[in-house]
Amino acid sequence: MLVILALLYIGGVLAAESDKYTTKYDNVDVEAVIRNERLTKNYVGCLLDLTPCTPDGSELKKNLPDALATNCAGCSTAQKNAADKFSQHLIDQKPEDWKLLEANYDPTGAYRLHYLEEQSKNSTEAER
Repeated sequence: MLVILALLYIGGVLAAESDKYTTKYDNVDVEAVIRNERLTKNYVGCLLDLTPCTPDGSELKKNLPDALATNCAGCSTAQKNAADKFSQHLIDQKPEDWKLLEANYDPTGAYRLHYLEEQSKNSTEAER
């Protein structure tokens, strides 16, 4: 589930003393990151081994497989929200980047399917 992509992108690294991710980056303005093409491109490039990684990008890359495997079990609520928002942005606005990341981190497309199901569910609820 690539929801964790954004989570780790925004949320940071695993805390040394627990299985939870650090909340150090929970206050990052996800909207500002989404609006900044350079930041988005740098993190995507880091994850795809196309550009050098910042320290937090390196942690993201290192921890992403574990986070995906645990379905974001170590995420805070803020990290889950940020992850959803950023992933939705990539799916809707940057599909080519999403496809490349999905091929590396979610080859079955499980997160994309989950996102589309949630989108459909929310649309149905809004119509009521």
